Amino acid sequence: MGALAGTIGVFAIVCAWCDFDWFMENYRARLFVSLLGRDGARRFYIFLGCVLVAFGLLIT
Repeated sequence: MGALAGTIGVFAIVCAWCDFDWFMENYRARLFVSLLGRDGARRFYIFLGCVLVAFGLLIT
C-alpha cells in the first residue's frame, strides 16, 4: 500500500513539474485549474504528490 501511494505521488509530482498538457487538461484536474489557475494547480499537485510520498514512506 505504501509503495502504491509513493508511486502515485511521484507520478503526480513529475507530471505537474513537467506541466504535461494531458495531465493538466484531464477532467479531474479541470476543477483545480479553474479555481487556482494552471500554476496554482501545478503547485497543488506537487504538494499533493509530496504528501502521498510521505504517507507512503510512513506506512511501509
